[in-house]
Amino acid sequence: MGLQHCCFAFALLVALSAGACQAQPAPAGTWAFNPKPDDFRKDALLDLRYLNEKVAGESGFMKVDAAGDFTTGDGKPLKIWAVNTGVGRDKPWAARPLGRKTEPDLARHARFLAKRGVNMVRLHAHVEPGPDQAIDDINEKERDWIWRTVAAMKKEGIYTTVSPYWAVPAKIGKTWGVPGGTDQSALGLLFFDPTLQKAYRVWLKKLLAEKNPYTGIPLAQDPALGIIQIQNEDSLLFWTFEGIKGPQRTQLETQYAKFIAKKYGKPGAPASWGGEKTEGDKDGRLGFLITWELTQSRTGGKQARLADQLEFVTRTMHEFNADVVKYLREELGCKHLVNAGNWRTADASRLNDAERWSYTSTEVDAVNRYYSGIHKGPNEGWAITNGDKFTSESVLLNPKPFPLNLKQTAGRPMMITESGWIMPNGYASEGPFLVAAYSGLTGFDAYYWFATGDDEWTPPESANGFMPSQAKWLFGSPDMLGTFPGAALMYRSGYIKRGSPVVSENRALADLWARNTPVISEIDGFDPNRDASDIAPTSSIKSGISSSAYLVGPVNVKFDADPKASKAIGLGPYVDEAARTAKSVTGELELNWDRNYCTVNTPHAQGVTAFFTRKGVFKLADVTFSGRNRYGAALAVSMDGKPLAQSGKVLVQYGTVSRPTGWQERATEITLDGGAKAPGLEVVNFGAAPWQVDSAQLDVILNNANLTKATALDENGNAKASVPLDRSGGKAKFAFPKGTLYVVLTAL
Repeated sequence: MGLQHCCFAFALLVALSAGACQAQPAPAGTWAFNPKPDDFRKDALLDLRYLNEKVAGESGFMKVDAAGDFTTGDGKPLKIWAVNTGVGRDKPWAARPLGRKTEPDLARHARFLAKRGVNMVRLHAHVEPGPDQAIDDINEKERDWIWRTVAAMKKEGIYTTVSPYWAVPAKIGKTWGVPGGTDQSALGLLFFDPTLQKAYRVWLKKLLAEKNPYTGIPLAQDPALGIIQIQNEDSLLFWTFEGIKGPQRTQLETQYAKFIAKKYGKPGAPASWGGEKTEGDKDGRLGFLITWELTQSRTGGKQARLADQLEFVTRTMHEFNADVVKYLREELGCKHLVNAGNWRTADASRLNDAERWSYTSTEVDAVNRYYSGIHKGPNEGWAITNGDKFTSESVLLNPKPFPLNLKQTAGRPMMITESGWIMPNGYASEGPFLVAAYSGLTGFDAYYWFATGDDEWTPPESANGFMPSQAKWLFGSPDMLGTFPGAALMYRSGYIKRGSPVVSENRALADLWARNTPVISEIDGFDPNRDASDIAPTSSIKSGISSSAYLVGPVNVKFDADPKASKAIGLGPYVDEAARTAKSVTGELELNWDRNYCTVNTPHAQGVTAFFTRKGVFKLADVTFSGRNRYGAALAVSMDGKPLAQSGKVLVQYGTVSRPTGWQERATEITLDGGAKAPGLEVVNFGAAPWQVDSAQLDVILNNANLTKATALDENGNAKASVPLDRSGGKAKFAFPKGTLYVVLTAL
């Protein structure tokens, strides 16, 4: 993800001088995760390539059904297990000094991902030209990478999501003709600046309408391109709105004045504003109150002015999104699904629903939402170094920040396009387990793990290839990527029952503009009792709802609808806040954040992720797990479509904690922003390759008399060793072996 162009000798010398590449001792009770390149053997006991289409889009373009779920072109359900990848981006390729020494191979990468259950990748791209190029040019290197990746992934039945533009790194060129020139950020401008919008359409045309030389057809005609994401992480409802200045601010204020004149039938500030003024109210313009005001409760003229301001900026985004869809459909002939954006707002309770409404001129909703604890250090945004302070968070300890605690717009797919359990968090094994389980329960549509630049596994390595450090933005480790197969198989096979809606809130657009709080929010700070006073008076739901509802079943919202028709079930039978437990409305999932475990208990998939020192034995319907590791995630999944009690092929997967070799941490105190203190951990040594995985201490009993053989697999799903199997009493009993993540049980 960073600088990669210094010579190997220099970088190695720097690393050695800091001790980063010195031999590190492996702690007792762990095993070295140092896999060989996958040889994709035909006799592999674990290979999920069969879950994918022969080629992505073989029956046509992805669609959305009446329930808001993805389907293939011929209408079959399409459950997505997705990752963000940058493999093959660098051409010519420059070896990373502390990482791999051979060029990543896109074809191998696609096959590797398909084997582990992946059927969608996302390309976080930057197709805009450089500041020294013409505005109607395109970044040809980025385009070539997109073209090559779509072609490679297509062959392995993997769809591609393309995110072509991100305002943060975009550099406005001197000759671009954008008002304000180079002395400004690009954030927010695409939503309203005609010059930039015109150029953006040219970039799309050059990306989508020109022939992809690696497939022979343009992307506009290729159903392997599943989703087009208009832009990444930008919004007029975020704090960055205040960065719009100079000629661009004047331009937007002029557009605002025209909007108000049309709405009220005459120019100037309406009487409802009660004389509220801003510095921008001059020369045929109307100014904006600062974004902070949108996050506060206001009354009178200021409240009226804020409502009009919010309506204007939200409709501005909605109309831009609609215009892009129209251009894609009518000018370029694209039939792909379109997602407007994936960002957050300055206040989730007051503004998030307005943001999501602005997406409704496209077909798909999204947000970027990571799971991470506190991390304090000089390079905390991208690297882990010695002396950094952090906290290791777990959903089993506190479920409120769980990324899937999300409202879904009724009848529309919802995605998280960037996420993961981010290093130095130590509890990543729960991630795939929980994402698969609760995606199935809530009907959540796609979670994209972030990110990889390696065609296979990612070893512990420098964050940029030069500085002694450990990278933090990765998923290619044994505790995340290593636990993909069982989770992907469980989710994509539909083994988790979808629940009926727990909350179905209807919201009038006027309530959005008035910033009335919803009955449930997506943030930890939402207090359902305190915030109940701000709920729209017309809603049939008069009090706030606990965020624990997200653990019970789907939470939906419908826009431009009658609030009196809102519905919510009583959480009493499912949630016990005092006991700190939540059960799904289906009865298949249970999360206990008092004793720190979560169980999945369905006919075809059963498992537990837990701090086993808090509770060690979990007797589920057909499987009993007895764990002695401090922490882990165990999962048994049918591989032949039969219930576990009758299956003739079962995958048992177990992920624990993995750390770089030589990793050391110690207890410390962290000084938070604002000066408060909190208990945490300090990185004493960020370690080196390879990963060290806590050895399994797990006994498994399956109530299945058919199973006669247990085989431990290597990291690539190939048979490695026979596992002793006790078949007494009509059961299959075994101790999960050390040195593996997977055991497959089979019948004669």
